[in-house]
Amino acid sequence: MPSRWNDAAHLLCVRLDSLGDVLMCTPALRALRAQCPQRRLTLLTSPAGAALGPYLPEVDAVLAYEAPWMKSSAAAAPATHIDWIARLAGQHFDGAVIFTCYSQSALPAALLCQLAGIPLRAAYCREKPYQLLTDWILDPEPGAMVRHEVQRQLDLVRHLGAEIMDERLSFAPGAGEMDAVRSRLRQAGIDPDTRWLALHPGASAPARRYPGRHWSTLVKELSERIGCPLVLTGGAHEMGLIDAIEIPPGARVLSLAGQLGIGELGALLAQASLMISNNTGPAHIAAAVGTPVVDLYALTNLQHTPWRVPSRVLNHDVACRNCHRSICPEGHHDCMEKLAPSQVVDAVCSLLKQTEGYRLREAISDEACP
Repeated sequence: MPSRWNDAAHLLCVRLDSLGDVLMCTPALRALRAQCPQRRLTLLTSPAGAALGPYLPEVDAVLAYEAPWMKSSAAAAPATHIDWIARLAGQHFDGAVIFTCYSQSALPAALLCQLAGIPLRAAYCREKPYQLLTDWILDPEPGAMVRHEVQRQLDLVRHLGAEIMDERLSFAPGAGEMDAVRSRLRQAGIDPDTRWLALHPGASAPARRYPGRHWSTLVKELSERIGCPLVLTGGAHEMGLIDAIEIPPGARVLSLAGQLGIGELGALLAQASLMISNNTGPAHIAAAVGTPVVDLYALTNLQHTPWRVPSRVLNHDVACRNCHRSICPEGHHDCMEKLAPSQVVDAVCSLLKQTEGYRLREAISDEACP
């Protein structure tokens, strides 16, 4: 099986959902690049995932496709999807690797690739795929195990003969974006070379958001106990959520909500001492650039924790864990509601102390974080 893939010089890598999911495929993409020295990788992904393209050194080209079997895709005429078959056929790919989480089916993408004449097609699948996959890897999840999402994708390409020692996530902001972020921080009175924290209160799914009133309390307690500047991040659509956070008098808080492109966000996080975030794409960007993460991790699913970076994963345990729902089906949201802001501050202090030698330029005193 692997020998056929060793000679496949142009691969289509399919990951059709969100930004964070694409980032968690980057170690597997790196393994595929290393397998064949002259290999070219094209990423077929959602419009949100496609925004990552310029910052993924493993990827040569990106195609943005709103697949009708993905929940976030806009409706389109059938002819649009038929046109995609011809478009993929015209690229003469040697193979397609279809990345999915275990709750998704690879078969619609496999059919797309089979109709486009791509000769090698590999994916996890629980059903018999017959002609749709040339390389069928029986999916052991969730019945026999549940792996971290990154490990799932690494194991997939390992079946094709692709392995890599460096299993870190990838995201590479440009020098211009790094400089622009430093300039913006200085203009706001924040020295980028001293301690400051990034806070990301948003998430696409309501079930994965730490409650707004808790963020207000958290900002207050961080300002009192640690006293360093806090930088709030989020998309333009999240500005209302961020504007609702109460800022106590004297707190040094800068909101950059709606003001950063994805490259600048990566550059900002690369320079932060630590990030506090819900389980969402920017948390994976932080992990990719090596920034420690305190992850306010709703128990909707358990396989997307920060990868290969110092972290604290916080929640309140509930019997309804692993619900895979965007809105709490029980109505109480206890996995987040019952996580006290004081616990978050304790975790921040603990992680700052752990990562002093790893990342921070200043020591944090025991008085600030007992």
